[in-house]
Amino acid sequence: MPTYQYRCSSCGNELEVFQKMTDDALTKCPKCEKEALERVISASGGFLLKGSGFYGTDYCGSKSAPSTPSAPSGGCSTGSCPFAK
Repeated sequence: MPTYQYRCSSCGNELEVFQKMTDDALTKCPKCEKEALERVISASGGFLLKGSGFYGTDYCGSKSAPSTPSAPSGGCSTGSCPFAK
């Protein structure tokens, strides 16, 4: 389930809530109990693959890997891949 961030426009209270994507957005602030709660868009919910089955070269390409039509083009051409270790 995704984590959604909310901010109350009345009192400034901020909170994070685990909700299904199909759930309605919350509107009532638990702190001031006014109908002023708004969903905040944030960048903290990034998608990150971790574990022994995922490699940086699978998503960014590799300078040492031969270029073939089946290999993905582009990727991290600068050598500063955020996925590589």
